[in-house]
Amino acid sequence: MEKILSNLVDKVNFVLWDYLLIYALLGIGLFFTLYLGAPQITRLGAAFKSVFGGLFAKKDPADKDHKSLSQFQALAVAVSAQIGTGNVAGVATAITAGGPGAIFWMWFSAILGMSTIFAEALLAQKYRVVSHGKYIGGPAFYITHGLTPKIGRSAARFLSGGFSIALIIALGFIGNATQSNSIASAVTVAFNVPALAVGIGLAVLAGLIIVGGVNRIANVAQFVVPFMAIIYIICAIVILFQFSGHIVPMFNHIFVAAFQPEAVLGGAAGIGMREAVRFGVARGLFSNEAGMGSTPHAHATADVQHPVQQGMAAFVGVFIDTVLVCTATALIILLTDANITAAEQGLKGAAVTQQAFVIAFGGFGAQLLAVCLTFFAFTTIIGWYYFGESNIRFLFRDRHLGIYRALVLLAIVLGTLGKVDVVWNLSDMFNGFMVIPNLIALFLLRKEIRAVYDDYLAQKKAGGALSYRYEFHEFHDKQ
Repeated sequence: MEKILSNLVDKVNFVLWDYLLIYALLGIGLFFTLYLGAPQITRLGAAFKSVFGGLFAKKDPADKDHKSLSQFQALAVAVSAQIGTGNVAGVATAITAGGPGAIFWMWFSAILGMSTIFAEALLAQKYRVVSHGKYIGGPAFYITHGLTPKIGRSAARFLSGGFSIALIIALGFIGNATQSNSIASAVTVAFNVPALAVGIGLAVLAGLIIVGGVNRIANVAQFVVPFMAIIYIICAIVILFQFSGHIVPMFNHIFVAAFQPEAVLGGAAGIGMREAVRFGVARGLFSNEAGMGSTPHAHATADVQHPVQQGMAAFVGVFIDTVLVCTATALIILLTDANITAAEQGLKGAAVTQQAFVIAFGGFGAQLLAVCLTFFAFTTIIGWYYFGESNIRFLFRDRHLGIYRALVLLAIVLGTLGKVDVVWNLSDMFNGFMVIPNLIALFLLRKEIRAVYDDYLAQKKAGGALSYRYEFHEFHDKQ
């Protein structure tokens, strides 16, 4: 039975990800890049200034909107979900399966994805609602409120309901099980701790955080996310100094292999340009989640003067995830030639990155990567939990939230207890089911996105303080 299920899921994923969604995600990214005039390039400097410029400025507590998070807190929650095992295992898979050139295509997909996630976050702000004194939003909300006038209430509710169910399964349950499995695998090997003990410890710690709601999740994320990213990037910088003589040849290999893999790898490697593009794009999109509809749940909660400001914060998140952290993993692997060693030893995924750490830092390297991977995966767990909670609230209002929390914690424990190859594939499949209604909504709401962006540009040109007329309303059962 398991083999039948595995074969079925593999076939669905082959159609979804090899032939449909990769091209759809790239296409929607290219469309919004051209349609909006490449805001991820023209507004990148302003985005960093907006997110980080006032981070250390003193603010009057009376000015705080208690319904929302700060712009940086919302970004931290989003990035906590984006930076996960995909940054470690996914990049390694891209390199071993697609060659060094896959990294170029990972960067390319990130640039286009920045415009997609800009559109997602903008819509999440525009169509967010108030539930129990807190802002809440995401694709289910902008699909329902934005598409009802266009395609009818029944069709909009069908798409939003399908999205919510897929996200709860893909991220809240299956995704968190795979994240805890990655933590347990790394910690067990590095520190010889029983997997069950790791699972129970993770569930207890996660439970203490998620019971405090989005504010506690944000408080944890805004501290842990910068810390873990900086530590990991420092490791990459240390390796840059250790292998400084390899830097120029490495970048040469990346750019040449992106278009002529055989020139770098030789024909015997069996890697062509198609593989470089496929694995680079797929792993990049999986990592930064642009277009998947996950991170808008965090961006909907931000306290900003205009939706475009949080849209810009969202593409800063993609920059941090892919251009900084994923690139750090790529440098670590390619500079140490761990991909070559891995091919000789049959290593895959995170084991390739672990091999690179061992080459660079000796026996301590395995423990160092285990710590980094634990932080990456754990913050993803709490971020994905919140995204699922937002959709539980959308589907059931305030009912069944306790059941959802209990099932998430159970999934965390169970995820540490065995191999989860089939579960990983199931997660990919339900991720695909999430993407489809989200991309439909983004395209159908393109004029609304453009109108909000044009309003922002007009206000910036006129000068003065930004403002936007939000149409917030309470989220009732009759909604």
